[in-house]
Amino acid sequence: MAFFGFFNVYALRVNLSVAVVAMTAATNATLANGTTVQVPPEFDWDSRTQGLILSSFFYGYIMTQILGGWLAARVGGCRVFGVGLAATAVLTVLTPPVARAGTGWLIAVRVIEGLFEGVTYPCIHAVWARWAPPAERSRLATIGFSGSYAGTVISLPLSGVLAARLGWPSVFYVFGLAALVWYALWVILVKEGPEEDPRISPGELRFIREALATVPDPKTTRQPWCSFLTSAPVWAIVAAHFSENWGFYTLLTQLPTFMRDVLHAQIQQSGVLSALPYVCMAVILQAAGHLADWLRAGRMSTTSVRKLFNCAAFISQTVFMMVAAYMTAPWAIVLCITVAVGLGGFAWSAFSVNQLDIAPQYASVLMGISNTVATLPGMISPLITGYIVQDKTPSQWRTVFMISSAIYLIGALIYGTFASGERQPWAKEQFSDLVDKARKQRLERSGHSNEALEMSHES
Repeated sequence: MAFFGFFNVYALRVNLSVAVVAMTAATNATLANGTTVQVPPEFDWDSRTQGLILSSFFYGYIMTQILGGWLAARVGGCRVFGVGLAATAVLTVLTPPVARAGTGWLIAVRVIEGLFEGVTYPCIHAVWARWAPPAERSRLATIGFSGSYAGTVISLPLSGVLAARLGWPSVFYVFGLAALVWYALWVILVKEGPEEDPRISPGELRFIREALATVPDPKTTRQPWCSFLTSAPVWAIVAAHFSENWGFYTLLTQLPTFMRDVLHAQIQQSGVLSALPYVCMAVILQAAGHLADWLRAGRMSTTSVRKLFNCAAFISQTVFMMVAAYMTAPWAIVLCITVAVGLGGFAWSAFSVNQLDIAPQYASVLMGISNTVATLPGMISPLITGYIVQDKTPSQWRTVFMISSAIYLIGALIYGTFASGERQPWAKEQFSDLVDKARKQRLERSGHSNEALEMSHES
């Protein structure tokens, strides 16, 4: 359900990137007498206006990252995640009439969508803090996160097909209704923690409780904000997240337009070609999560695995983005972009779960902090691209790719220097106090008070 949740998160986010191509393109119509005439586009938006519309989502998205992490820790990640996604789905269904009401209304709705979607990434870390045993964190988190790229893979080409055959409004109706169906299933199937799930087996419940015995309940912990802001490993995560999102959001919002301007692809072709990098990303992310946990099982330290995966991915992405910038053959450009985006799966299997390594009880808030900064590329990159790509020439797009390459390289240097995979001193407690607290929490959840039996089980 986390996988399909993030599938919908990104389907609702990226559909406008393809729809805007159809919304601003002239079409041909055949009159009753057989004459073919060209119909002007429904929306006469220049590249700067399109950049503003595409980036407006992130103005809301950046506002609720830390708030979402805090709410998840206090209220419950499951509840906040579901409500955030459901509200975004409703607004997506309302997008066509809102867009026709005026550009300002469309921008306002996209900002509000961002406010609701902003809670999703921080909230899922609160869910994993209750459900994910430490040895399985990379796998479980990357399975969920890979839904983002599967959603991108499906929604980009499907948006192109829907826009071409049923008209651009169908893009928003189909994906909005699909997300509402997901929300109904989420409410029925997913619970805040293992203790609340009526379908969990006693053996699995016992296993998860024992695996998470040394992780304090997020609802009972106070957030050490000063420690967050002065921790080098925290800022290493922030830098890596920012760097990966710069390249990712640049391509996510602009790739269909790039395919049309440089490769001269039609609307349906641009949707399919734009999806290829994310097919690669989804596959690599799954494999990277399993490989990371395999290496962490006594073969390499968690710190070494996180640094190796993140830095190797960023350096490789730097190279392939630079090569793509100077290629002229369409197939070579698509190949380089596909590999560059796909290798980001290794980076995501490192920095995106690193919060659970260094401070599991604060992971949702730390994800909120890093995703706040990492949302800036979604706001800035489309605007910069809109100002650079005025004449839609390959040389202007080359500048866009070179900026992404430089940011990847800087991110690799910072993460490789300061990242850590060990629990930080400010996230530790005295072991005896921790065991006592965990024991009392389990007593409260299980509804019995045989402390002698519990103490025997602890020992």
